Amino acid sequence: MFVVGGACAWLVGVRAGAPPAPPLAYSTEVLDREGRLLRPFALADGRWRLAPDLAEVDRRYVDMLIAYEDHRFYRHGGVDPVAILRAAGQLLTHGSIVSGGSTLTMQVARLLEPRRGGGLLAKIGAKLSEMRRAIELEARLSKREILALYLALAPYGGNIEGVRAASLAWFGKEPRRLSLAEAALLVALPQSPEMRRPDRHPEEAERARAAVLARLRDAGLFGAPEAEFARHAAIPAGRLDMPMLAAHAAEAARRERPGARVHHLTIDASAQSRLEALARERVHELGPHVSLAMVMVDNATGEVLARVSGADPLDAERAGAVDLTRALRSPGSTLKPFIYGLAFEDGVAHPETLIEDRPSHFGAYHPRNFDRDYQGTVSVRQALQFSLNVPAVALLQAVGPQRLASRLGGAGFALHLPPGEVPGLAVGLGGAGISLESLAGLYAGIADGGRVHALATRMREGAGEGAPAPEHRLLGRIAAWYLADVLLGTPAPLNARTGRIAFKTGTSYGYRDAWAVGFDGRRTIAVWVGRPDGQPVPNMIGREAAAPILFEAFARLVTKPAPLDPAPRAALVARNGDLPPPLRHFGRMAGEVATGGGPTIAFPPDGARLEQDGNEPLALKVNGGRAPLTVLVDGVPNGPPTGGATLFWQPGGAGFVRLTVMDAAGATDSVVLRITTPEGRSALPAHHLTGRLSGR
Repeated sequence: MFVVGGACAWLVGVRAGAPPAPPLAYSTEVLDREGRLLRPFALADGRWRLAPDLAEVDRRYVDMLIAYEDHRFYRHGGVDPVAILRAAGQLLTHGSIVSGGSTLTMQVARLLEPRRGGGLLAKIGAKLSEMRRAIELEARLSKREILALYLALAPYGGNIEGVRAASLAWFGKEPRRLSLAEAALLVALPQSPEMRRPDRHPEEAERARAAVLARLRDAGLFGAPEAEFARHAAIPAGRLDMPMLAAHAAEAARRERPGARVHHLTIDASAQSRLEALARERVHELGPHVSLAMVMVDNATGEVLARVSGADPLDAERAGAVDLTRALRSPGSTLKPFIYGLAFEDGVAHPETLIEDRPSHFGAYHPRNFDRDYQGTVSVRQALQFSLNVPAVALLQAVGPQRLASRLGGAGFALHLPPGEVPGLAVGLGGAGISLESLAGLYAGIADGGRVHALATRMREGAGEGAPAPEHRLLGRIAAWYLADVLLGTPAPLNARTGRIAFKTGTSYGYRDAWAVGFDGRRTIAVWVGRPDGQPVPNMIGREAAAPILFEAFARLVTKPAPLDPAPRAALVARNGDLPPPLRHFGRMAGEVATGGGPTIAFPPDGARLEQDGNEPLALKVNGGRAPLTVLVDGVPNGPPTGGATLFWQPGGAGFVRLTVMDAAGATDSVVLRITTPEGRSALPAHHLTGRLSGR
């Protein structure tokens, strides 16, 4: 009686003085937007130990583990007296330890504080120490927490610890759903992880698995036919690599927050996997030392859904370690759409405006088309779709290269120029630096009605990150729709169908960079092809090297591209002959429409309805008149007199307004306009211009 009382007092004392469970170090994990593992990082000592989540571990495996290792797990307090008595009897009968009588809690205690080797007495002492530590753990932790520790610490051969790392290393998947054969092997491995390693000792692994299946079959966990089928399943032939999706994005996330154990990125693992597979297939067709990169962005949020830099981050020949999605390169013709967008916004041009593609000089600058040929008189739509250089430079001269650079920079995606240089006309043909991810963000802005969002790479988690990413106005809604409509009609590359996506290609000077950027109604994908060291690749052009990859990327991700937004109500959808005279032919109308030498409002035409987003000023195109010019809104000056053919004015609000321009001689011209806002446009009548201008 005294002995029993003393034992109980000792047990109470052990439980009362139990220290907390020691903290464990886990591998850093980078997860996708749905919580799927993109890439884990090994611990500093090289071990793989991934934090387990019992809810995400196959329930049948857990049941098999408990039934095989410690079937009274939920009924004892850390030490199982029945198992201890059985082990003691085997010791007396055989003269050696046949089974240690260890519970799962005792095994956790041993894994937390590994014992050293020694003789029989040392082993008995270690066992007593495990028993004490197991009782302490049971006093501090729930059964579920103890089981989670076992699933995190159990050895599975080599540097693999825990069931998650083991399932990934031996089966290439998370342990959410395991076959009976897989579950049995994972139960068997921790008892002798090195002697049963499937890649080194497959026969031992198979025998251990068969023993687990036989015992649990006899215990009634499953039937004999299922056990027999599992017994004949193949043993893994080798160890698999840990997941390494979005390698560069994962590295960047860890560098940004080195103290975080889990990083939740905006990347979609499924899309990332498909684009990486595409990169592996295509990169070797591009030639030696040539690499590629891809970025996919959600149009409405700016979230980066995929980021691929090269086919293999370990490929030294193609500088696989370099994140090419963020490298500054010459964009070639991929900036041209933003020139046209500003021209549409300013009223300088319309998609159906005619423009000249002929040999031209802009001061000392003499641009030529890529094929060294000229097309004569073409529509602005054709000039952009066929990427003609002279029309683009002519329009850039009209809107201003500094304004183009300022607009892109104000949207959060600045062009990079050599120190001390200012934007010139060559910027429109690629004379600046920009990254692939920045181009993807800019084109996503076209697709989203002219709004661009700061690129987001992390999922918002918590109060400090709950606000949506900031957005900026890149272009007006109408100008953005014009651009999207034009780019949707760009002729597709060989073996692809025109009209599936809106896209633009580009080739930098000297064949150093080939680009293709495209979008549908939901996503934008940007592709870059070239040598990471910047060396030229003869005859490499965007249409042939990058555009087929772009179209293949969309084909692998979506069955049918999402439709683009419909035309805004105030968009001027008309043939060239139905346009206001100043918009029919770029650069020809000033002398034809000016009367009496006074100013003439070329755009907007009288009776037009204009939509204003926020506080953005509206463009006013004026021909003729003697500078300086004064703009009056309902008879009130809108600002000081100024010069130039393109002016800007600020409406006082929604409704009808009389817009007047007065020159220095007092001559005037006026138009009556209707101003709407995005919130109120649905309540307005369907027509947006008087007469035939409302038709297609």
